Amino acid sequence: MDKIFKAMADINRRKILTLLKNGEMSVNDLLKNFEITQATLSNHLSILKKAKLVESRVLGKQRIYKINIELLIFFAKNINQFVGKPEEKIIEEMTVRLIK
Repeated sequence: MDKIFKAMADINRRKILTLLKNGEMSVNDLLKNFEITQATLSNHLSILKKAKLVESRVLGKQRIYKINIELLIFFAKNINQFVGKPEEKIIEEMTVRLIK
């Protein structure tokens, strides 16, 4: 879980995850949403990939990224150790938002 917390600590990486929740995107598609270099974006994606928050595949010369929804759901369910025992409804709402 430490890698997940570290990966999610950066605002750009959280933005990447938010963009990817809508579906797969190439590096070029992601880059259009940022004012950073491709090298910086690639570094952020590498950190997310090491934390297993995203997965990638090669399509021609492009890398296509997608969110690892199963890991995010697991993470959301385990957050309750920090906030006590939240009602199941809260966890369910978080899970629904991540899946959409």
